[in-house]
Amino acid sequence: MRKLGVALILCILFAACNEKKVYDTFRHTPLAGWEKNDSLAFDVPKLKASGHYQSALALRINNEYPFMGLTLIVEQTVHPAHTKYVDTLNCALIGANGVPKGQGIGYYQYAFDITSMDLHEGDSLHISVRHDMKREILPGISNVGVSLTKR
Repeated sequence: MRKLGVALILCILFAACNEKKVYDTFRHTPLAGWEKNDSLAFDVPKLKASGHYQSALALRINNEYPFMGLTLIVEQTVHPAHTKYVDTLNCALIGANGVPKGQGIGYYQYAFDITSMDLHEGDSLHISVRHDMKREILPGISNVGVSLTKR
């Protein structure tokens, strides 16, 4: 029985060590609504290894979100080179039948790829996310997250 417990713990540790995700953080948006001029900032610390990386955006909405889609502007600045990537994400959130495309009940979670890029050891990223909808204040968006995964 003891050997089985040790083997199980080792399997869990090895599975966790195989994860290539180097950054994964969420930011909350105000309950009253996310204002158009309110950017959410994410700072990825210095990378420990050079390689090819994929950045992704995660989003959590609830039933108060009034639209079928969402347009986001994502600006990523690589330091110390000051290389800037600007992407516009057109996120389809609700299907034509009115059913959310995300996962969950009550709160729906979505994931969208942003950019694939080559980064060097010691590089860091500053990422800002803002919405580009006509409505100034968007209700129903509870969290916005950013992740960076080594490929």
